[in-house]
Amino acid sequence: MDIIQIIEIFAFVTGIIYIILEIGQKNSMWAVGILTGVACSYSFAVQQLWASMGLNVYYVAMSVWGLYQWRRDSMTLKSDNPEGATIHLAKPGKAVLLWSAVLMVIGTAGMIALLRALGDSSTVLDAVVAVMSAIGTWWLAKSYPQQWLIWIVADILSTVLCLVSGMYWMAILYLAYTLSAIYGYWHWTKNGRYINTNK
Repeated sequence: MDIIQIIEIFAFVTGIIYIILEIGQKNSMWAVGILTGVACSYSFAVQQLWASMGLNVYYVAMSVWGLYQWRRDSMTLKSDNPEGATIHLAKPGKAVLLWSAVLMVIGTAGMIALLRALGDSSTVLDAVVAVMSAIGTWWLAKSYPQQWLIWIVADILSTVLCLVSGMYWMAILYLAYTLSAIYGYWHWTKNGRYINTNK
């Protein structure tokens, strides 16, 4: 077993822990996300999947911001929670939906052009996954339950990307992410409570 496989297995293990913490909306998820993001960045860089590598660097940065955002929202939930809900939720407004759609289209087109110039090994799929996942991560940090729907699609595409790139441990991880996103959507909508945090 070489170092690349060891790092992929490490990413797999921390990724599974991340999933469990994400579904339960635990703030410690963000710390585990940093470890997973660093490991995945390296794995994707070795495969010359530059958008996926950059996306994981973005995940590391978003983990810091997400921890701050969730700690603030969880305090709001604790102070005003007569129903005993454990998941804090927010609703994406029309502007968020519009800007996310615009970012998806323009961001994907720009990313495809950039990845072609960089010699990415799977340009279109890597670009779509990267932009969709960036939007999904932003929505996750904002506690929009619809983020799970974005992740279902992004994780299916990531599974395919990893399979065609021969990254089998990562493919298993993204398949697990897909299944957890289905469960996560159900869990958040069943157990969540919308809070007013001026989002």
